[in-house]
Amino acid sequence: MEIALEEGGPVPARPCPDIVIRPSSDADVEVMVAIYQHHISKGVGDVGAFEEERLLPDDLRRRRKTMRKKRLPHLVAERGGQVAGYAYAVPFRKRPAYRYTLKHSIYVHPDHLHAGIGRRLLPALIEACAAGGYRQMIGYIDAQNAASLRLHETCGFTRVGYLKAVGFKYGQWSDSVMVQRALGTGSDDQPGA
Repeated sequence: MEIALEEGGPVPARPCPDIVIRPSSDADVEVMVAIYQHHISKGVGDVGAFEEERLLPDDLRRRRKTMRKKRLPHLVAERGGQVAGYAYAVPFRKRPAYRYTLKHSIYVHPDHLHAGIGRRLLPALIEACAAGGYRQMIGYIDAQNAASLRLHETCGFTRVGYLKAVGFKYGQWSDSVMVQRALGTGSDDQPGA
């Protein structure tokens, strides 16, 4: 699915019937861990990909369970019946003042890069978060990850910060770009009780 911008929001331009977006399940955990491991060991990822300890399937199952309790989305994209990517959102900060703001992550299987997976996953995640009453979405993207930066700009994110040399991986310093997007009515009104 290609995304075009209209009034600052993502609008589907063309359907991709072979990509299905759905909530993740425990059956998806092994593939999601493999996708994540690829990105932290070989790829240019987001700030979360700077972890040095291996993500274990039980860790991911616990994270998913916690997210479900908090009614936060954790989505997968299936292509041809296989998990081709996943995306999720977590609280931006723990303090109550930040309860309407989320930060997100998105990972695409290396065999499905440039197939429109991110262009389906990210808008679905945005929609699910807005439907949950959240008002802002934040992301941190490795400054070298041009494809992710373009995807986020296409989906209505704005670059709001540049963090110089905040990560160290693969023997070199890495910069991060902070992006932000309003969800729903954003800050135009006050949230409900």
